[in-house]
Amino acid sequence: MKESWSAFDTFEPHFRPLVVIELAKDTKEETKEWLIQRIVDKKKNGGAQLLVKPLVKEDGGKIDGNQNLYLVGASHLRLLLGAETVGLVKECNDNSMRTFTYSSRNTFKDFAEDNHDFLTMAERQYIIKHEFENLRARDERMIPGYPQAKLYPGKSIMRRLLTNGILLQIFPLHDTEELKKLRYTWYGQVKISYQPLDEIRCYFGETIALYFGFLEYFTFALVPMALIGIPYYVFAWEDYDKYVMFASFNLLWSTVILEVWKRCCAIMTYRWGTLLMKRQFEEPRPGFHGVLGINSVTGKEEPVYPSIKRQIRIYLVSLPFVCLCLYFSLYVMMIYFELETWALDFHEENESYFSNLMLFVPSIIYAVVIEMMNRVYRYAAEFLTSWENHRLESSHQNHLILKVLVFNFLNCFASLFYIAFVLLI
Repeated sequence: MKESWSAFDTFEPHFRPLVVIELAKDTKEETKEWLIQRIVDKKKNGGAQLLVKPLVKEDGGKIDGNQNLYLVGASHLRLLLGAETVGLVKECNDNSMRTFTYSSRNTFKDFAEDNHDFLTMAERQYIIKHEFENLRARDERMIPGYPQAKLYPGKSIMRRLLTNGILLQIFPLHDTEELKKLRYTWYGQVKISYQPLDEIRCYFGETIALYFGFLEYFTFALVPMALIGIPYYVFAWEDYDKYVMFASFNLLWSTVILEVWKRCCAIMTYRWGTLLMKRQFEEPRPGFHGVLGINSVTGKEEPVYPSIKRQIRIYLVSLPFVCLCLYFSLYVMMIYFELETWALDFHEENESYFSNLMLFVPSIIYAVVIEMMNRVYRYAAEFLTSWENHRLESSHQNHLILKVLVFNFLNCFASLFYIAFVLLI
């Protein structure tokens, strides 16, 4: 039978700091004590079961005039249990990739009880981040010392601290020695070679490694285009067939490099475990709020929010607002065309240097208005999507992207379609 976390003693006197949390300078002592207690408390009591100590100088003095910086880490055992919770995928001794479980830990490659490097730096910090995000209020009705910072069962504690200015920031720590090794391997030597993507992934995580992996791949993918493009522009033949040939090559090239990149990306993500890293039951995002209850599928205690309320907010508030914004965008576009018509008529009646300048005024005004509208709508889209209270981060991002994409596309490109399919027909 699988043992519960409360059966393990995951505390040890010495730990490797992974994350720093910074509180406001005027944070009250009772608030600090309460937060630290929630972080170090056991999981069965609603805590994160991590390790915390204040950041002080070696002589015990303050750091830059305040002691509101705290180092956060975890024992090796706690990190292993956390790796199982977040669903990390690791390589087994038979070279297969499987979701890590503490009970079968000895079947994974390079695992040893005294091997603290079994989990990479990025994976350990990701586990700490996950525990912070899932640190939720239980019986508290407010942040101790701050009556205005209301809490209710299921509310994310860290999110409430951030929105009330009590918690300033949470950031991961660098490992100086590991960073020096990576710097030397990556760009500290004068040689032509591929980037150490595996080492970048271990230190910075899969997202950063994939970013640099794509830059490397795209740089090499530009070589065929350069070999064809340079002679094309040097020997500028007056032949329209060259345009057709070059356009055909561009189409073929862009299709091939994208398909090859998909394969390369799949190979890397499979080797790193992220291709198969899917939580069996995805946990609520930090901003999700609701009455604390029991999930009927997982049996875990988490916030519960009726789906019907979310649908009402989406279809009766968000959707009409988006349609209203789209209508307003089209209305502004029509005003722009009227201003442009007026500027042309003014130039025909009064041909002068001033009238020439007036021809550019409608376009300048419209460009400024588009940028302002994009910013305002982005803020409104973020507010509405957060207000809709989506349970999963993926659902939250999908609704946000849809709102922003639809509006930006219409706001920025509606005039082009209007010119192409209305004015020129």
